Amino acid sequence: MLTLGLNTAFSTMEAALVRDGEIVSDLREAMPRGQERRLPGLVAELLAEAGFTLQDLTRIGVVTGPGSFTGLRIGVAYARGLSLVTGAKAIGITSLEAAIPAGLEGPALGCLAAQRRPPDQTWWLQGIFEGEGIAQVIEVALMDLSPMLTGFSAPVFMDGAGALGDLAAKLDLRPMQPSAVTAALKASVFDPGRHPPAPVYARAPDAALASPKP
Repeated sequence: MLTLGLNTAFSTMEAALVRDGEIVSDLREAMPRGQERRLPGLVAELLAEAGFTLQDLTRIGVVTGPGSFTGLRIGVAYARGLSLVTGAKAIGITSLEAAIPAGLEGPALGCLAAQRRPPDQTWWLQGIFEGEGIAQVIEVALMDLSPMLTGFSAPVFMDGAGALGDLAAKLDLRPMQPSAVTAALKASVFDPGRHPPAPVYARAPDAALASPKP
């Protein structure tokens, strides 16, 4: 099984190839803008470097967020289009799932910084078991997050943990690093029916269409 992993949810665009559970190759480029123009070329370079073509793909794992609104739409649209062209199954991997190492046993919690400026700091949270999300992604404010983590014994994959103060020293904190490699590894084994390639925003858009007048 040859799986392509894509991560366009953040300022660094990533693509990775995994074959039968082994990492074949990965590429990344810092690119906060213009990902829609560069992504096809990056994937072509990745495949050529490893000696494969698009038609060799079995699955496509794409990071679905939360993350950059525009980046998520680019990655998901590309993965869906590639799935239609190649017949490879497209599988959505949340940013939290993509940050928890493949093969990690037992429960864990993913905490991805959302709003970073005090005093309105928030984190996107998802409970993880055996590497797979067991609940929907939610956004939680610092004042609510600290009580939730008090006495928490499972690993917590988190960025911005300094905001927790003294509580941070009592937790099993680990780096929060979503990656295309992890997305590819998990897409190789996840059930496609439970992981659709659809953006996960976890927050309503800042602007909405006006309601039609009666």
